[in-house]
Amino acid sequence: MQLVQGETLAVQTDDFEHWIGRFSRFPKVQLIDLDAAMGKGDNLALVKTICARLPCRVGGGIRSVGRARDVLAAGAHAVIVSSALFRDGAVDVVFARSLAEAVGVDRVIAAVDSRDGTVVIHGWKTPLPLTAVHAARALEPFCGEFLYTHVDREGLMQGTDLDAILAVRAATSRRLTAAGGITTRAEIDALDRAGVDAVVGMAIYTGALALDEPGAPPGD
Repeated sequence: MQLVQGETLAVQTDDFEHWIGRFSRFPKVQLIDLDAAMGKGDNLALVKTICARLPCRVGGGIRSVGRARDVLAAGAHAVIVSSALFRDGAVDVVFARSLAEAVGVDRVIAAVDSRDGTVVIHGWKTPLPLTAVHAARALEPFCGEFLYTHVDREGLMQGTDLDAILAVRAATSRRLTAAGGITTRAEIDALDRAGVDAVVGMAIYTGALALDEPGAPPGD
């Protein structure tokens, strides 16, 4: 399913074969277990099925080293970790370090989500007193990649905020993937020139950006 601003359901389907087929050309696919993220169970069996056929990085509900290991054992190439990386309004260095040591820095993708200029966690509902740039600098030793989501534009099909993304790009030497309102080939190309990978969701699901269109994203 696809949510707008993390709340409003916009796209939902149980036709997994259709989407596995459509995403089979992509070298990286982002898979989020929303049930696990919301504490309503998990879909580990389904994650395992999809990971066997697509090169997935998987997030949602990864709050412990044990859960990260389970997801990796299910076939994920890397785990996407978000809220668990923060505690008491700051980066939880102890957990971040323990996770990196347990599964390997290169298999940890730190998700830094920003809304109204500050980091948000718990499904984008809890704001923290730090910026995405500050979070990226603190987390850099413990991850191989960042996933930055500009929540202000997520799912709205109105374009993303390139300046906000490029500020995070300048703050870290790690790989960076960006999400949040990325809608057009022009935005994807601009990010690519800056060394940033793009996550495209709603634009693909709604057909606004065709997967077979020349220059369509070869990544997520």
